[in-house]
Amino acid sequence: MTSINCIILGMAFLCFLSFLPGISTLSSCGDPERLPELPPGDEQRLQRAALNLQQKLILREWLKEHRLQHYYSRLVAIEVTTLEDVYWLEDSRASQILGKDWPVWSGARQKLPTSKPNLEALKADLWSTVVKSSQHQDAWTWGGMLVVSVSVAGLVTLAAMTQPSLAPEARHSLLQYVTGKYLLPANCKVHWDWQDPARVGGTMCFTVRFHQRNGQAYPICDTDQFFVEVTEGTRKIVTISELGSPTDPNNANIAKVKFTVRTAGQYKISVLIGSSHIAGSPFTKTFIPGPMDARRSRLIRPASTVVCCAGAPTFLHIEPRDEHGNSCQFDVDSEPIKGYSIDIFDLYGNQSDKFAGAVTFSYDKVNARISLSALFPEPVCLRAVVSYESQQIPNGDFDIIVLSSSDTTLVHKNIASRKHNICYEAKLFSIYGQQRWTKPRKVLCYVGPKQVTIKEMILKIIPKRIATFRLCPSTKFHFLPPSTVQMNNGHGAIFIIDDGCQPKIELASKERNVIAATFTHFLLKNIGGSETFKDKQDFFYHEVRLVRKFHSNYYHEKLSLKVQRDRILESSMKATKNFSVSDWCGNFEVTFQGEQGKAELEYRFGDSLLELIVKHLTLYLRLLAGIDWGGLRREWFELVCSALFDPRGGLFSTFHDKRQALVHPNPNRPPHLKLKHFEFAGKVVGKCLYESALGGTYRQLVRARFSRSFLAQLIGLRVHYKYFEQDDPDLYLSKIKYILETDLDTSENLELYFVEEMYDQSGQLQKTVELIPNGAKVRVTNATKNQYLDALAQQRLCNNVREEIDSFLKGLNGIIPDNLLSIFDENELELLLCGTGEYSIADFRANHIVNGGSAEFRRVLGWFWAAVGNFSQTEMARLLQFTTGCSQLPPGGFQELNPRFQITAAPTFGNLPTAHTCFNQLCLPDYESYEHFEKALMFAISEGTEGFGMV
Repeated sequence: MTSINCIILGMAFLCFLSFLPGISTLSSCGDPERLPELPPGDEQRLQRAALNLQQKLILREWLKEHRLQHYYSRLVAIEVTTLEDVYWLEDSRASQILGKDWPVWSGARQKLPTSKPNLEALKADLWSTVVKSSQHQDAWTWGGMLVVSVSVAGLVTLAAMTQPSLAPEARHSLLQYVTGKYLLPANCKVHWDWQDPARVGGTMCFTVRFHQRNGQAYPICDTDQFFVEVTEGTRKIVTISELGSPTDPNNANIAKVKFTVRTAGQYKISVLIGSSHIAGSPFTKTFIPGPMDARRSRLIRPASTVVCCAGAPTFLHIEPRDEHGNSCQFDVDSEPIKGYSIDIFDLYGNQSDKFAGAVTFSYDKVNARISLSALFPEPVCLRAVVSYESQQIPNGDFDIIVLSSSDTTLVHKNIASRKHNICYEAKLFSIYGQQRWTKPRKVLCYVGPKQVTIKEMILKIIPKRIATFRLCPSTKFHFLPPSTVQMNNGHGAIFIIDDGCQPKIELASKERNVIAATFTHFLLKNIGGSETFKDKQDFFYHEVRLVRKFHSNYYHEKLSLKVQRDRILESSMKATKNFSVSDWCGNFEVTFQGEQGKAELEYRFGDSLLELIVKHLTLYLRLLAGIDWGGLRREWFELVCSALFDPRGGLFSTFHDKRQALVHPNPNRPPHLKLKHFEFAGKVVGKCLYESALGGTYRQLVRARFSRSFLAQLIGLRVHYKYFEQDDPDLYLSKIKYILETDLDTSENLELYFVEEMYDQSGQLQKTVELIPNGAKVRVTNATKNQYLDALAQQRLCNNVREEIDSFLKGLNGIIPDNLLSIFDENELELLLCGTGEYSIADFRANHIVNGGSAEFRRVLGWFWAAVGNFSQTEMARLLQFTTGCSQLPPGGFQELNPRFQITAAPTFGNLPTAHTCFNQLCLPDYESYEHFEKALMFAISEGTEGFGMV
């Protein structure tokens, strides 16, 4: 049946309907404007059906021109319904369908235009032929071409009544429209299973009831395009929808939607059918924080030791948070301070009732936090533990030094003084690891803004340094209660100084509290006023930027750095051989030698444009950009770090062959790798830290996973056996843990001495190293097993690579002063250097920018998140490398990317995704299906990660 026959039968049916009351206006075919207006969602579905019908007629006319029209039904059966589908039909399948007419089909398909404008022009000509070829041309003009030229929706309605196979997208017929037997979004209702506002953490559920236009229940199904979107700002929540009920037919018109909210705030809930909102949608719902959780709350204190003045209040604060990390809110009738307690202990570990009321709690309504006011009447040294409902707050254990007013004035005077010779008398009782003296030695304790030094006076005039401790967070003061003998001898208060790098020392001084308080104030001054990582990081970047001001004359100049990609390490070292510190603080302009001419040659003489795009697009477009906005510099950092820290390069090595092994300096490196390579590696790491301090597009991360013992040595910490657990887990499980769990005093099978045996790769004993003087004759016992294991760690992790680490530090500290690095511990240093190692999809979705709002792009964007949701960590790293030029994130995750990660619609169809690494921008073209999109995305990030993105 032809389309003209459809229209004629439709007119006959309209005439029949004209006898029905209330719908006689539909028979006024000469005035199509008088037809009743369809709901927006229905009209869009009918328009899509009309377009589908039109595309099928165009395809049939194209087949007719090439005498292939008898294959139309077979092609439609395999979902070839448009001219675009002709491109995607595989030759093998087409030959099976067309048989002997395959050469005709192949020739006709080759004549199809490849550009979209030309293809649209061909389709317009074919459609014109469809209209003009009708034998009833007067019928097309009758009534102003009722539906073909004026009302596309009317054409689809008539075609759906007379020949539904031509328009499967037509959801309901004209009779259904007239009688109201179709789903109407405005008639759908929502029932909420909670009261607004609701607390976070639980599974929220609401029910949607669907009704037809005539008010009757409508059985909902998957084809009705029911969709729910729950958002909080730019963050989307995954929802689960259950349509109907398989057991109860009475609930066929019900959909249950469930989701979980963990972040407090205002949420927008959009309930749509197609593109139409149901009644009241979008809805706004508020979710409030849950009850206080001690595990997630934090005590705001500047340092591990709190210094107070007797008779004057000192304030501390608690940030109450729920189990999901939200700041707690309190009702007017609630008691915010209920459940909090603080226990005060003396140095003997006994709970002190004397100071039980010295600390009081109050609620700071303005800042929504709990305030602690500490008021001690007399000087004392105590330990405090803050709890909530008998559960200790994670950082709620701290020391309290209460000074007299005169001592407080003295401490402030010490801090303000420019002299570095502030000293106090003390008694040295012991140095750990050495023999304890029977009589304490008289020493002087010097406290300065950079270090604490213990000196002994020889003949009362010649100072001899005994120990020096850096003024950094790793240096700790431990307060001990005095023994009866010490109290009787008047040595003063006992304390231990330990920096985690050298042997601890035990001292006694009457001015112990003043020494510790002066150290604490100097420490806070050196780390920016707080011991939290975020505050220390901000202070570090601020101090490094001061270095920039010192080198400001050099910073604005661009230093040309010409390197070779295939010899990246050697050429980079040669190019920077004569660079001064000011040069390393300059702005590198990187050029890869020999690549531009090669790209131009292949562009001119390539076999085909398609082959050139697939094989050389990365290299060519990188040079075609002409301007280095930072992408080439970031690529240089990526390649150099890979050459330096990849175990396959030989400069660094791993203790085992697993994928996540940590890298450590290689003492058995190949002969061509010298100590100068470690110095260059230190300079590269220092350059990365310097660039990161500048922020924005300059931020650089070190692409390496360093061993914990190596990071500890960079900040001057002492290496001990516990580092084996992360650095060399095989040795830890096979030897270290066995020794720790074995009774060495009674074991006859295990006889250890303080020696380390060195073997070559073939298993032959090379040499034996004594871990302590005369260690070959000293047997390890239960009392000395920890000392043995620490000495073993010192030998394997430290002494074996001492020259390599010293060379690395020489290069690193030339750019970044060691006193700035020492404010971090080894875990914080890794976070500072390498950023986060895990990728959170939730963090990604909450911190990106979308450019483009068309329906096609929204569909592709949905595919993108579906694909990314299934990515492994390696694939996420490839996506980041492809888009940003770096496979790792800054310490703060996606929110610290600058510029933000951008997802943009590309004005192409079916091409590979592209990226602008300078702007962290990913461009996604349109695709026919999700399968095509996923293949293109995976190919792009797999083949395009090396090079200047894709643009």
